[in-house]
Amino acid sequence: MIDTRSDTVTQPTQAMRNAMAQAVVGDDVYGEDPTVNELERLGAEMLGKEAALFVPSGTFGNQLALFTWCPRGTEVVLGESSHVIGHEAGGAAMIAGVQTRTIEAPGNILSAEMIRPRLRRAELHEPATSLIHLENATTAGRAVPLAVMDGVRALADEWHVPIHLDGARIFNAAVALGCQASDIARRADSVMCCLSKGLCAPVGSLLAGPRDFIDRARMKRKVMGGGMRQAGILAAAGIIALTEMTKLIPEDHRRAKNMARGLAKIPALVINPGDVHINMVMFTYPPAQDPVKAASIKEQFAAAGIKILNRKNGGFRFALHHDIDDGAVEKVLAASRAIFV
Repeated sequence: MIDTRSDTVTQPTQAMRNAMAQAVVGDDVYGEDPTVNELERLGAEMLGKEAALFVPSGTFGNQLALFTWCPRGTEVVLGESSHVIGHEAGGAAMIAGVQTRTIEAPGNILSAEMIRPRLRRAELHEPATSLIHLENATTAGRAVPLAVMDGVRALADEWHVPIHLDGARIFNAAVALGCQASDIARRADSVMCCLSKGLCAPVGSLLAGPRDFIDRARMKRKVMGGGMRQAGILAAAGIIALTEMTKLIPEDHRRAKNMARGLAKIPALVINPGDVHINMVMFTYPPAQDPVKAASIKEQFAAAGIKILNRKNGGFRFALHHDIDDGAVEKVLAASRAIFV
């Protein structure tokens, strides 16, 4: 099967499997796992932060950031279509005990002008804003321009409110913007990045930020059950994800853009190849707004040996990753020409 549902489906590379088998480990809860320590050091360096913490998943990292930054009963400002709102099972309410104040924005790109009216000071009837939450790249597959982030940074400084960045695909965003991941991350106070989205690591993410923030987060990671003991076996794959797999991201982007141009030639589809910034190809097939029709499309692709993600209102997504080569792209396009009529 060609699995285009997400870049989370990648298999660990042989180099990762070898490194995991040979990893030197210790008890990470005691800070004694040398491989975890090296991953955290490397991650902090690449993200331009003082320290980093290895966590089980991106959702865990985002929720840990909220839990660490936000006093209970305060408010987080973030995008309506952000991962925290749409894909983290209401964790902000259950774990951090915070209220979310959402903004609807095209591509989930939030500007200072959009955010300012949502910020609040504590008073008798209203909670105080304790955090601004951004994404780059966004869940819509967009790379947010640094100038837009600069505007939000200035606003956050004015209000003395920290910024957390969901940088699940920050290395993709850096490639799209022609900069380093640290250039993006330094515009936020903390950042989460995934090692298992497009970078082939089987498990894990990093939360990075100021050292005192990470010290507090380490305690709260324990509260959340994230102390993973001999986690160096997993961290070994994460090191290769950062040192080797980040170099291959441009190929995923190239294939995604090629796929988008091919899909744009199918009259029945609504797609703008210029909207493809990273490895995500989003498009709409208007007749598939019928749920039954959408399900049949998934079945048709499955019959052709392809797994596809269908979204709401006739939307679909192809995600390109290390396990999809040029030949697979051509097979997906051929199937698309036959199915989307």
